[in-house]
Amino acid sequence: MSNSAVSQPAIIPQPGHFATKATLAAHERALRELPPADPIDEAEARRGFIGTIPDAEVRDAYGRLVWSLADYAFLDDPQAPATAHPALWRQARLNATHGLFEVTERIYQVRGFDLSNMTIIEGDTGLIIIDPLSSRETAQAALELYLAHRPKREVAAVIYSHSHTDHYGGVKGVISESDVRAGKVQVIAPDGFMEEAVSESILAGTAMARRGQFQFGHTLARNACCQIDAGLGKTVPRGALTLIEPTLLIREESETHVIDGIEIVFQLTPDSEAPAEMHFFFPQLRALNLAENGTKTLHNLCPLRGTKVRNAQLWSRYLGRSLERYAPHADVAFAQHHWPTWGTGRITMFLEQQRDLYKFLHDQTLRLMNHGLTAPEIAERMRLPDSLAAQWHAHGYYGTVSHNVKAIYQHYLSWYDGNPSNLHALPPEMSAPRYVEYMGGAQAMLERARRDFERGEYRWVAQVMNHLVFAQPTLHEARELGAAALEQMGFQAESATWRNAFLLGARELREGLGDMPSYGKRSADMVSALTDEMFFDYLAMRIDGFKAQALDVRVAWRFTDTDRHYALTMKHGALTCSTTAHTLSPHVTVTMTRDALNRILIGQTGFAEMIGSEEIHLDGDASVFLTMLGMLDTFDGRFNIVEP
Repeated sequence: MSNSAVSQPAIIPQPGHFATKATLAAHERALRELPPADPIDEAEARRGFIGTIPDAEVRDAYGRLVWSLADYAFLDDPQAPATAHPALWRQARLNATHGLFEVTERIYQVRGFDLSNMTIIEGDTGLIIIDPLSSRETAQAALELYLAHRPKREVAAVIYSHSHTDHYGGVKGVISESDVRAGKVQVIAPDGFMEEAVSESILAGTAMARRGQFQFGHTLARNACCQIDAGLGKTVPRGALTLIEPTLLIREESETHVIDGIEIVFQLTPDSEAPAEMHFFFPQLRALNLAENGTKTLHNLCPLRGTKVRNAQLWSRYLGRSLERYAPHADVAFAQHHWPTWGTGRITMFLEQQRDLYKFLHDQTLRLMNHGLTAPEIAERMRLPDSLAAQWHAHGYYGTVSHNVKAIYQHYLSWYDGNPSNLHALPPEMSAPRYVEYMGGAQAMLERARRDFERGEYRWVAQVMNHLVFAQPTLHEARELGAAALEQMGFQAESATWRNAFLLGARELREGLGDMPSYGKRSADMVSALTDEMFFDYLAMRIDGFKAQALDVRVAWRFTDTDRHYALTMKHGALTCSTTAHTLSPHVTVTMTRDALNRILIGQTGFAEMIGSEEIHLDGDASVFLTMLGMLDTFDGRFNIVEP
């Protein structure tokens, strides 16, 4: 991504499709099993409303649309259509509520202007902002909305609740880096924030971004047959990602600080929803902020885009600590997604249920795991207890019981299910043709799959057609039948992320990747935050080790503007880095500025151009360095997922 507006994949409209009888029946069953209608969520989602702007529309400095809820006008209908799970439709309607809201005295939230919420606290002289959204443009619009309705004050501090982009990316929309450097504004974050914020999107960034399309559905059209929500909010904005390094890190499990007259008790919650995360309690305001650990949904223990697996046991434990320490003294609990909960009794009940939600999944997965069940077997068997299933906020609009169970299994036992036949299984490109042959050929598979489709066996049809598509990618009938099965699965999904994945998979089977542009350049702020060691890790990851296996190279690397020295060794196809000088003389010494490297990383220039302009000096055998650069691989974020 770049520091200018981020290039997003084009939204390709998908023709409207109809729910089948089996999907209608699934929705009827869901309606019977869902909790009773409860107007409290709708009332609390609207409570404290002060004002908004039409459709929450946000544009960048060039007039390009960054964010708008106009395309979600179809959600005005309270009746769920046949193409959407009724519980997800309810959640999507609640997430469409937008504007400035009063949470309690001195605490306000802007909701519906981004995937996440911005919380604004009125200090004695200035403003304390928790989580400045995903992009500079949406954060600026959120602050402007607040200032249009409340007394104008300067921002005194920004707090990042955790290390995910939608909770810090808009920071330069509310403060300037020069004010931070001058000591006018504090930036506060949990310990480990910078490393986690930067590293997650660098080493696996290309793959994660492509998979993120399936999770958030931001390349799908917005309508009742396509993208309606992302579970935590509507979707992700298209603006500029920014970052300012914290000036204060919270390092102790519990720390109390007074910021602009507001006492804040920080509770660290590492390895919960994010590797670096924290809750906040405001004693004088009787308010508890649960960051992203206590939201109005069953969350993800491993999101579909991929991350390190989250620790369900710790997640539950942190909520339990908040329950014991702060809930008895709180009149409102709120988070950085969704809407607050008011009343000490209701807060206590909410925290108990959220605590037990993750603990139940954790403990029951381990129990069944120790009976010898595999991850898919446990996922198929697992159900929430009736007491939790009866709570709207325990339903899986973002995470699901199924893939959370698999994440817990992976956390303890890895991907391997213990069955040796799966230990060295053939990949799809090799196994698919044999499946087709064993099943009697393509036409026999299609004939049987069509019958199964008519019976509503969409999971099986999608699985079988996946084999056929991987065996015969150009077979239109297989692609269409697989797409039709995925589409019905999307219409039936309670989880927004599952729905988005199924529907994007269906579209790509029907249309391929189309003219979807590649991803935008990296953010200059993220690149600047990349440590030297992270850069060399990134460089090493891009080396094609098979091509480079014969190289035996020693490189001395010096950044003149930071006076940092590194010793790189390229041997056995692996690039390693050390701050200790080579024991033998290096083959080549690279001298450059870190600023020059940043310009290379954001795509403004390249190594070859800088060597030619003498911004990079090579002493020794320059051909060795150029040969090493020739081993670098490049990535295309448009890789196939639902076909070979």
